[in-house]
Amino acid sequence: MVSTRKHTGHPHLTGEYRWGDAIQLVMLVLFLVVWITDSFIFRYSTFLRDTVPDYIRITAAGVVLFCGWFLARGGMKAVFGTARQKPEIISSGVFRIVRHPIYTGALLFYLGAILITLSIASAIFWLVILAFYIYIARYEEQLLIKEFGEDYKAYRKKTGILFPKFRQKS
Repeated sequence: MVSTRKHTGHPHLTGEYRWGDAIQLVMLVLFLVVWITDSFIFRYSTFLRDTVPDYIRITAAGVVLFCGWFLARGGMKAVFGTARQKPEIISSGVFRIVRHPIYTGALLFYLGAILITLSIASAIFWLVILAFYIYIARYEEQLLIKEFGEDYKAYRKKTGILFPKFRQKS
């Protein structure tokens, strides 16, 4: 396992992937470069934009962006805005929907941008970002299993990692 980073001032957190924040920032910058250059400068993979009316694209993007904001805000508030003395499983609020709502919120922000311009190049890069978020979420899940054992495994059965579960495993 890669070394784990702890948040200073937040003793209730079990830790996260050491380079997670830095890589997320690099991914954001790269995504914006691809999205802006493809969507507004070269337009080399935005031909679908001409087939879908603006009101549909913008409405769909607005819904996705709102859902991303809702999940990310709720996750940040629950993780960093709530005082807890020791680590515990957070399974209320947006954590009832997905186990990593902040990551899901970020993915939905990217997806909302893609829907606005229908940039295929950006959508392909989004898949790389999705793979990275799955990787760091699984890394953090191993930390949570070490910390909480069977209780966390039971929570995992009920809640999806990045996307909601609609059927529970028996």
